[in-house]
Amino acid sequence: MRFVDEAIIKVSAGHGGRGAMGFRREKFIPFGGPDGGDGGKGADVYVEGVEGINTLADFRFRRAFRGPNGEPGGSADCTGAGGEDLVVPVPIGTVIIDVDTEEQLGDVTAAGQRLLVAKGGKGGWGNARFKTSTNRTPRKAMPGLEGEKRELRLELKVMADVGLLGLPNAGKSTLIRAVSAAKPKVADYPFTTLYPNLGVVRVGDLRSFVMADIPGLIEGAADGAGLGIQFLRHLQRTRVLLHLVDIAPPDPAADPVKDVRAIAAELKKFSADLAKKERWLVLNKVDLMQPDEADKVCKDIVRRLRWKGRVFRISGLSRQGTDALCQAVMTHIEEMAADAKAAEST
Repeated sequence: MRFVDEAIIKVSAGHGGRGAMGFRREKFIPFGGPDGGDGGKGADVYVEGVEGINTLADFRFRRAFRGPNGEPGGSADCTGAGGEDLVVPVPIGTVIIDVDTEEQLGDVTAAGQRLLVAKGGKGGWGNARFKTSTNRTPRKAMPGLEGEKRELRLELKVMADVGLLGLPNAGKSTLIRAVSAAKPKVADYPFTTLYPNLGVVRVGDLRSFVMADIPGLIEGAADGAGLGIQFLRHLQRTRVLLHLVDIAPPDPAADPVKDVRAIAAELKKFSADLAKKERWLVLNKVDLMQPDEADKVCKDIVRRLRWKGRVFRISGLSRQGTDALCQAVMTHIEEMAADAKAAEST
């Protein structure tokens, strides 16, 4: 199934039920007074995170969701039944945005998390509500209020700890295949990856993290070149980015340093926060050169980039250096979690 990470839907909460107009009529009580009950509340509309849904593809076929209305009030001060709330299931990681105001209503980040997106209308008052000392037989009842209507944009941002970044054919898909059970398509032509892939990387008992592979970027992606930058949103939740660089590109005229800088510029155009996220340099395909030559090329790339962060040398195909990379990532994630826990306790 084609990966779908954005959808537009319309939601309508239920209208409140109409209030009743009635009068108490019992034997030996000729003037019982008003007893019309209130109308029931209209249904609220919620979105809820559900495990097992990985895309927004279902919303291609159903785009309108309407909650049931409240029931009218009854005699004997009976309030009408409220409409049953409508729950729209969405994948975990979905951001809800109001199309008209561009306001972000919420972010569904856990299974079972509910977010109210449209509030049902209140039920109308029955005539019993209007009884006063001067108006003992009110002949007035109110209609229920209308429920909220909204047009929503759903944006899916995959939940991953680590994101892979790089040019097409930098070896991102090969790496995720090597370290996880994910099986993305791998081929010797650009843009083999057309949608994000997730893989769970296990580095020991009860130690694992989620890695995300997105389609490759090229210079000008922010202006629509290649597949554009539409999939960069999937890296916004990650804790660390692995920037893969092919040290032996098939085009002899290609310059890995220039490519790294170009992708960094595209990140900044998309999001300043994403550009500031911690990024590790992963020099890939070292098995295509003799060790001395590969060492020389890697040192030259790091020197010209003036790279101050962490650097790893790997081969995704032969799995050279991948274990050390995964261990370092796992340790870093655990340290970040420990720091966050300590900050909360203070």
